[in-house]
Amino acid sequence: MDFTFTEEQQMLLETSRRFIQKDYGFEARRKILRDTPHGHDPEIWQGLADIGLLALNVPEQHGGMGGNALDTMLAMQAMGEGLVLEPYLASAVLATHLLATLATREQQAALLPGMAAGEKIAVLAHDEPSTRFDWQAVKTSATKNGSGYVLSGHKSVVSHAANADVLLVSARLEGSGTLGVFAVPSDAAGLRQLPYRTVDGSSASEVWLEQVAVDADARIGGGGSGDADAESALGETLDWGLMAVSAEAIGALDKILAATVEYGRTRKQFGQPIARFQALQHKMADMVLHIEQARSMSYLAAVRCTDADLNLRRHALSSAKVVIGQACRFAGQQAVQLHGGMGVTDELDVSHYFKRLMAIELQFGSTDTHLERVAAAL
Repeated sequence: MDFTFTEEQQMLLETSRRFIQKDYGFEARRKILRDTPHGHDPEIWQGLADIGLLALNVPEQHGGMGGNALDTMLAMQAMGEGLVLEPYLASAVLATHLLATLATREQQAALLPGMAAGEKIAVLAHDEPSTRFDWQAVKTSATKNGSGYVLSGHKSVVSHAANADVLLVSARLEGSGTLGVFAVPSDAAGLRQLPYRTVDGSSASEVWLEQVAVDADARIGGGGSGDADAESALGETLDWGLMAVSAEAIGALDKILAATVEYGRTRKQFGQPIARFQALQHKMADMVLHIEQARSMSYLAAVRCTDADLNLRRHALSSAKVVIGQACRFAGQQAVQLHGGMGVTDELDVSHYFKRLMAIELQFGSTDTHLERVAAAL
């Protein structure tokens, strides 16, 4: 299979990398971690909008670029290289894809142009304590109340909820039991958040919806017979997110490998660089093998994440997550070991890449969870 990228895709990757290298270096990232409460810099976010990355998944009729999975894969790879803390995955990938898939034209027109321009942030609030191993086990309820709905429930580890203007909340419709998605303003009465930082420095929140009243037009898709099925759209969006975070892992893996090789060339023991020791060369060679296998599976995930055959799509994505998760853990641990005590210090970027890789290994289902799914399919 030919994995040569088009000229436009190469430009997308290079433009993303240039922006991150220029405006989002390691010290700039540390400053954002230290000085902002939720890891979000409006200037950086506007910069991502100015180079078109926030519009990548927005349909062309709403001022976007109408990008595909490969475009998203390349953008996320650049995000992984820079360990970008901004809500790119949460808003520009997941929320944007869900709106483009499920929302009515009027709802898209109300939200997507502002998201593409960097003026509005929307995030998907789907995960709950009950959905860790089953994304369909949603307990948040939506009860009909006149012409609108009342939402009640608890959403867990909602990425960048504290930075969002709108939460896209999944909920079970009382009576039918089917899933719906509702656009809820972050300042809605009855919506309560507890923001915190995750182990990799990203922002997340526990979100409680306590009798939150919304209008009928807050239901994404409107619920009419001609609308896309919310459950199908959610599943497709989560698959899209798994593909995206797999690509992010490749960017981080490339950087942690480069840092380890460079350290091996400069750190000396017994009068020579440690990279000359055969045992350490073998460890770095094993890192390369794991990363190259992960890269191939990231490409497979990008190719298969929109496949109409649900079983084929899920099997390919779970297989990719297993290989990539194993690479994240192996390469991350080896990088820390080869750096010695320095590998876990805050001053060294390796520790930050390691934390992000460990978070990715668990995101959208752990390696063990996806391995069980692959085994079940066989």
